[in-house]
Amino acid sequence: MGKRIRAQRKGSSPRYKVSSHRFPGKNRMPRVSDTVAEVTELVHSPVHTAPLARIKLPSGDSELVVATEGISVGSTIAIGDNVSLRPGNVTSLANIPEGTAINNVEIRPGDGGKLSRTAGNACMVEARLGDKVRIRLPSGKSKELNGKCRATIGVLAGHGRLEMPLRTAGAAHYKAKARGKLYPHVSGVAMNPVDHPHGGGNHQAVHGPNSVSRNAPPGKKVGNIAPRRTGRGRVRAKDEEV
Repeated sequence: MGKRIRAQRKGSSPRYKVSSHRFPGKNRMPRVSDTVAEVTELVHSPVHTAPLARIKLPSGDSELVVATEGISVGSTIAIGDNVSLRPGNVTSLANIPEGTAINNVEIRPGDGGKLSRTAGNACMVEARLGDKVRIRLPSGKSKELNGKCRATIGVLAGHGRLEMPLRTAGAAHYKAKARGKLYPHVSGVAMNPVDHPHGGGNHQAVHGPNSVSRNAPPGKKVGNIAPRRTGRGRVRAKDEEV
């Protein structure tokens, strides 16, 4: 019997746990309306790619939201239906004209924002379809959402973070450590048979099928897990005749 492989150790070992005590806190759009908040601080979060902004509501409560490009300490953020199209303001999708860049978009009304939350990302409002609004995601796909879903006007801050390389192995190590991952990530085919199901052999290759069942035991559940299809797609005979 072999040893506990890396996929098994990730379930219980503290080595793979995220340092959650370093996180500033959850960042979601506050569930308020017709309110003007003030940005009191811009916060760096080790686990988020974009900077966070701490805002102070008229009630005295403080909330964390993802920072939109263009806001600064002392800026005001308007939340509600009758707001101007200024970067950082929050309003419903039904009130945003077509062609406007938005970020931190809700999938369901009131969930606080789920889409386009990575540094430098933004969605685009494409069209209104009755009580639905179609937006274009950063991936290029289109998605129809309820017009009552809220979004933040503008492009998310932190654009260009991938343009500068990490340069050192230490930088890559600390970047992975902040997210509960390990660096470097050793390939399974480079290991011994005792360390990984893909290990061993006279050359580095997966000797045998690379697909495993969804119900495979933990020490064997590596590679393509319950794939719908693998390999290159084959052209049907009818398509070849055409």
